[in-house]
Amino acid sequence: METERRTANLLDIREWRLTPYQILVLGFAGLILFGALLLTTSWASATGERISFVDALFTATSAVCVTGLVVVDTGTYFSLFGQMVIIGLIQTGGLGIMTMATIVALLVRKKINLRERLIMQEALNQLTLSGVVRLTIYIIKVTLVIEFLGGTILAIRWFLDYGPRGIYYGYWHAVSAFCNAGFDLLGNFRSLTGYVEDPVVNVVIMLLIILGGLGFAVLADIWHCRRWQDLTLHSKIVISATVFLIFFGAMVILLFEFNNPETLGGLSWHGKVLASLFQSVTPRTAGYNTIDIGKLTDQTLFFIVILMFIGASPGGTGGGIKTSTAFLLAMAIWSMIRGQTDVEIFQRRIPTPTVYKAFAIAVISALLVIIVTMMLCITEKAVFIQILFEVTSAFGTVGLSTGITPTLTTPGKLWLIITMFAGRVGPLTLALAIALKARQGLVRCPEGRVSIG
Repeated sequence: METERRTANLLDIREWRLTPYQILVLGFAGLILFGALLLTTSWASATGERISFVDALFTATSAVCVTGLVVVDTGTYFSLFGQMVIIGLIQTGGLGIMTMATIVALLVRKKINLRERLIMQEALNQLTLSGVVRLTIYIIKVTLVIEFLGGTILAIRWFLDYGPRGIYYGYWHAVSAFCNAGFDLLGNFRSLTGYVEDPVVNVVIMLLIILGGLGFAVLADIWHCRRWQDLTLHSKIVISATVFLIFFGAMVILLFEFNNPETLGGLSWHGKVLASLFQSVTPRTAGYNTIDIGKLTDQTLFFIVILMFIGASPGGTGGGIKTSTAFLLAMAIWSMIRGQTDVEIFQRRIPTPTVYKAFAIAVISALLVIIVTMMLCITEKAVFIQILFEVTSAFGTVGLSTGITPTLTTPGKLWLIITMFAGRVGPLTLALAIALKARQGLVRCPEGRVSIG
């Protein structure tokens, strides 16, 4: 009897063990709360005046979720301590909780067990356990090298404008750009609008955004293979989708804004092309802008909403439903139109469960954006396209704004906090973390026919 009781208790404990999804969600939530508490201290403010907890929570969530939406100006409101807290949250959130935990484990020579590898696999969006620790070490090395190179170029460029402070700006913004965060220190919510025609700032920031958004597995694949035919199917899909979205997006923005005197209208041809490219890259969850987003036409705002909803790529520092998901959905629809039963991409057949997962992610994400948009339509005094833009920016962890973020009500800020969090950890991951453990039924129901369309 005693043995049976102990066995039952052991089963109960195992039943309540956290799943990898729950550990990831709680890890991000704990980091956000810790960051919010640091930002509420008087040390974090440039004037010594404490920020409200809701505003601190919003800022910490935006930093950890590498979004970039801000309710107070980062460059003027926060002290050096506050800015360092924010960039620390950005770096940790961008690389991921498990990546940072792995760094600590490796430093203290702790062995990574199977359960920790499972969590790392989920955090890095890897299909198998093979090589997850090696990939994590690669991520750390690549991040340091790319941020250092990008930061050095920006530091040299901004040294000409800001003196020694430009060095600090250069490396700070390199981390923010590579992590696709979009926070800036230039002040007065102006982002990079003062450098709309500066080729150095534009090209470096765009490269950092693209490299951070591609995904570390893709970067590793490119580095080791070097030839297109040797790349994995995942890398081919991500690169194809990324190149298409950047150049197609730039052409659409150039067309829509070409004669708008408040955006591209007053720029030279060089400036128009550069600004169009930058505004096409930055909705890939980066959040920087070189033209005033609030002055864009409605059709451009709606087009950017689509780009923000798609977002970056799996395993990177960005959000959204991801480029591979959007690509897979497009190919699934195309296969259906052509009457094919299988989804085929680059001479490879995609498993049906993967297609189901892509549709689930897209539908859950769309529902989240719709619900939060409706709630903000009730709580905020802004036009619909501005609210939709703000909510999609939060979900895609982009950080672009038409300028309404600082004017949000407390309920509006809380809704966006939830949206940013869901966008960073992934709506499907969040749903699986909340859901009860799946149980496979012993009996399968008979098939039924339903008319569709």
